[in-house]
Amino acid sequence: MPRDGTATRARLLDAAEQLIEQNGFAATRVDQIIAASGSSKGAFFHHFDSKQSLARELVSRYVDADLRLLDQGLAAVATIDGELERPVAFLRFYEQWAADLVSEESACLYIAVLTERDLLDDATLAEVDRAVVAWRNGFAALLRPALAVRGLPIAPDELADHLFATFEGAYLMCRAARSPEPMRQQLRVLRQMVEALLD
Repeated sequence: MPRDGTATRARLLDAAEQLIEQNGFAATRVDQIIAASGSSKGAFFHHFDSKQSLARELVSRYVDADLRLLDQGLAAVATIDGELERPVAFLRFYEQWAADLVSEESACLYIAVLTERDLLDDATLAEVDRAVVAWRNGFAALLRPALAVRGLPIAPDELADHLFATFEGAYLMCRAARSPEPMRQQLRVLRQMVEALLD
């Protein structure tokens, strides 16, 4: 029975993600990805024209998973009654299971991509931007009515960007501390600041 190659493609992407997060894009070689995935050079080039095309698809897959995480948070607070409560509950949603987001060896593919942006094409960078904009718009939609209720002259989009920045900074702190705890701590502090702002 012919196979569609989906499992091989997924193994290649999984191996590439782990290696790129650990070593960076430039330092990760195609032969390393092939070895780590238990695949072959022929299989690699059957699925990807180049290392660049693999990176583009890898980032796209990572963004899709990230936006599913955003959707989970938005769904968790959708039925909460009250403009002031929703943004805080949204942040608490991620704070409560922050340890599941990271481990002591965690890294973020966005960081690996953006620190080597000269090596990557515009389409790959556009995928990262898709994630940044989606998180901004999702959180800002919760913040906008809350800030209006309080009459606060704060730009909701700019405040919303703090969540994405907190995630990314906390990933670096987790790696430096060799502990998942900074993710929970930083999300808690952001939630407390927003809570105090809207109180």
